Amino acid sequence: MSIFDHVQSRYERIQQEEMSLQEYLELCRQDRSAYASAAERMLTAIGEPEVIDTAKDPSLSRIFSNKLIRRYPSFAEFYGMEDAIEQIVSYFRHAAQGLEERKQILYLLGPVGGGKSSLAERLKLLMEQIPFYAVKGSPVFESPLGLFSPEEDGELLEKEYGIPQRCMRSAMSPWAAKRLKEYGGDISQFRVVKLYPSRLNQIAISKTEPGDDNNQDISALVGKVDIRQLELYAQDDPDAYSFSGGLCKSNQGLMEFVEMFKAPIKVLHPLLTATQEGNYNPTEGMGAIPFDGVVLAHSNESEWQAFRNNRNNEAFLDRVYIVKVPYCLRASEEVKIYAKLLEHSSLNHAPCAPDTLRMLSQFIVLSRLHEPENSSVYSKMRIYDGENLKDTDPRAKSIQEYRDSAGVDEGMDGLSTRFAFKILSKVFNFDASEVAANPVHLLYVLEQRLDQEQLPKDTHERYLRFIKEYLAPRYVDFIGKEIQTAYLESYSEYGQNIFDRYVTYADFWIQDQEYRDPETGELLNRQSLNEELEKIEKPAGISNPKDFRHEVVNFVLRARAQNNGMNPSWQSYEKLRAVIEKKMFANTEELLPVISFNAKASTSDQSKHEDFVARMVDRGYTEKQVRLLSEWYLRVRKSQ
Repeated sequence: MSIFDHVQSRYERIQQEEMSLQEYLELCRQDRSAYASAAERMLTAIGEPEVIDTAKDPSLSRIFSNKLIRRYPSFAEFYGMEDAIEQIVSYFRHAAQGLEERKQILYLLGPVGGGKSSLAERLKLLMEQIPFYAVKGSPVFESPLGLFSPEEDGELLEKEYGIPQRCMRSAMSPWAAKRLKEYGGDISQFRVVKLYPSRLNQIAISKTEPGDDNNQDISALVGKVDIRQLELYAQDDPDAYSFSGGLCKSNQGLMEFVEMFKAPIKVLHPLLTATQEGNYNPTEGMGAIPFDGVVLAHSNESEWQAFRNNRNNEAFLDRVYIVKVPYCLRASEEVKIYAKLLEHSSLNHAPCAPDTLRMLSQFIVLSRLHEPENSSVYSKMRIYDGENLKDTDPRAKSIQEYRDSAGVDEGMDGLSTRFAFKILSKVFNFDASEVAANPVHLLYVLEQRLDQEQLPKDTHERYLRFIKEYLAPRYVDFIGKEIQTAYLESYSEYGQNIFDRYVTYADFWIQDQEYRDPETGELLNRQSLNEELEKIEKPAGISNPKDFRHEVVNFVLRARAQNNGMNPSWQSYEKLRAVIEKKMFANTEELLPVISFNAKASTSDQSKHEDFVARMVDRGYTEKQVRLLSEWYLRVRKSQ
């Protein structure tokens, strides 16, 4: 199918289908969705969730305490927002069941750049997917069931067509009341149309924004008289009225009120009657206009706090269903957000060196976390990401302890994703000759940007501390491993050899036995074994070698029992892995001839250098980045 046919078929699919009122009632008898509320249609559009048993995934089990969680494919791109999305779906589920949520405003509360507007756009997009039925010609897209009286006709409709009386929610509009009078009470003259909600055409979906205190009135919500029609109709005639307000356009659908609490309180009053009573008064002396839709509002926390602290707004506070949309607090999910943003830009195919996005996400998440007592905020960030730090940081607490001490407002402040993407844009364009990103440029741009932001002194110092204490030192280790890995062709084999040798020596040392090397035939006594073990332990700064050796051997013996008597991978035990890596990377001097970009002393060194660069390129670096990062690494190592 060509693009032209595709657009044509989409256009034809959403064209109005017309039927008589009798045909509509027959349809209601067969298909309950013909009279479904906006909340019910939204639930259908959201679809069934994927239920995940977090107990089966070690990382997720730590984050979600082994609970079953629901993930909705329609919100797949909203990373780290499981709680907020579940609350939103709960709101629609309860509203669809006719519970109190049906009468409440769905209010997204969160910091700037936290994803509130994106969630609102996704909800409007979902609302467009399921059609609804309305009286033909009605300027407020009213339900055909609104033409009947719930008190007088409800029982008969339920008996004859199976339509529950609770579904007759709205009253007849002034426009429909005038038409009925013209038809002499013959209700069968009304026609019914099947419509698809549309943001573009403002059919059952609308967006309202706050004006200023001086010029905004309730007409933004309820419409106003059309002065051009006053020559033909009286001022209180429905045909002289322009049903152009947000509530008029979004009946049977969804109205988004952007930055709601920036609007004057008098403007918000129609929302109370619309949501509570299912109708609202126009600006002229007509009858009430029906409303059977969802009001979705959002604003930042400062506006909400100011509104909530005003005692005059108590009636409003009870009618708001608050969903907190905090910043993402999981670094691995934050990386996915950046990857998604990059996908929708021309930087999608630009080279991005390993660890760039992860480092940025860690910095941004650190800015959002409340500093814990007696523990490192960096460890807290890793625990929030589902890591197990039992072996590496004994002071690290459980995720629940961190959450309890942080309080409910964690994630409501800090640096936004928008800020992060601006940083990323600068990093990609930092080098005039190559559009690419790497962590060294990222560290520089971050420091430069923090100086420009004019942050409070303590905040500025805290953010700089994150860079100097956590990010930069860890990147030195990371790029060191990357360089060493590319330098050592058989990096993994080399590491495993050191691991196996250490375990063997430690085992014989513990048993106080001599060990004969099977390859050289050399006999090592306890003293010699101790010296060999210390060669590995000292570069890593092991303070209590005796306990460490017992710990490692016990771990390996347990692992062998589950691994057919074979030693586990050298990377499987976090503590010893760190020790081996420090041993492998301790001697920078031997790297110099190979990784340096200076003129080579021999053809052999040149060949090794070219192989090193090729292996780094295979790991995701450009040649220019290999040079920059290698020189930066050597410079940092020399200064230490």
